[in-house]
Amino acid sequence: MVFSLAGKKVWVAGHRGMVGGAVTSRLRSENCNVITATHAELDLTRQKDVEDWMAAHKPDVVVVAAAVVGGILANDSRPVDFLNQNLLIQSNIISNAHAIGVERLLFLGSSCIYPRLAPQPITEDSLLTGPLEPTNQWYAIAKIAGVKLCQAYRRQYGRDYISAMPTNLYGPGDNFDLTSSHVLPALLVKAHRGKVAGASSIELWGSGKPLREFLYVEDLAEACVFLLKSYSHDEPINVGFGADVTIRELAETIASVTGFQGGFTFDATKPDGTPRKLMNSGRINALGWKATTNLRDGISKTYAWYKANHGAG
Repeated sequence: MVFSLAGKKVWVAGHRGMVGGAVTSRLRSENCNVITATHAELDLTRQKDVEDWMAAHKPDVVVVAAAVVGGILANDSRPVDFLNQNLLIQSNIISNAHAIGVERLLFLGSSCIYPRLAPQPITEDSLLTGPLEPTNQWYAIAKIAGVKLCQAYRRQYGRDYISAMPTNLYGPGDNFDLTSSHVLPALLVKAHRGKVAGASSIELWGSGKPLREFLYVEDLAEACVFLLKSYSHDEPINVGFGADVTIRELAETIASVTGFQGGFTFDATKPDGTPRKLMNSGRINALGWKATTNLRDGISKTYAWYKANHGAG
């Protein structure tokens, strides 16, 4: 073990999001004091507010799970939000972590930081070796900057700041708004509504052929705690499930879970995004962590949460 969380004050930035919520829940079983701040209490894009809050609360450990996130439509239509707000959030948190002497910081990036046509499965050393996927480049550039900022503080000041790159995430607390959600929750909503309405088909963006890897968010939370305890390195580390499916196969699994009996139509005018994005998680697997929730079980748990929390029972 590199680091002990026992007795530490751990701040999860972004605790109301899907990822931050799962990490917060997982940390509560550790012998540490978890602290949080709502957006009403703290605007992470305002440097002075972050300075004052962190100076007052003095966390020992920080998990940067706060971010402006969304699917292809949201990324493509709100490039300023995805680039500028994410840069502000992560810079304010990481720079002030250094200022107050935070012992340990985990920055959560994204698999979209890697080149669009990176060799598959994608290894960590693929970073900055080719052009990004245009539909989410704004978010990717912000996350790359966060990775580099953690590296810079480690190299210049010896700070024990690390970065983890999760693959596509899903689970309880996800965003189910069709205008801004990622593909899995969007398809889940469409399939549920299609079942209720008795629809003959639901529409999928693009060709249905791109391959994607999906990781259940509670598995990521387990990985985050594992990395805080066990990983201290300059380079980012991938966190993935280890296998991928086509978007059509994903839709078929979701239809089976939700009970949607219809077919699928494909809107070829909409972008496919990156052709394939499978992470090589060999490094974290070799350290002793591996995802345990298969796709169908994870979708079943997510669907149960959706019905319970969105009046869709």
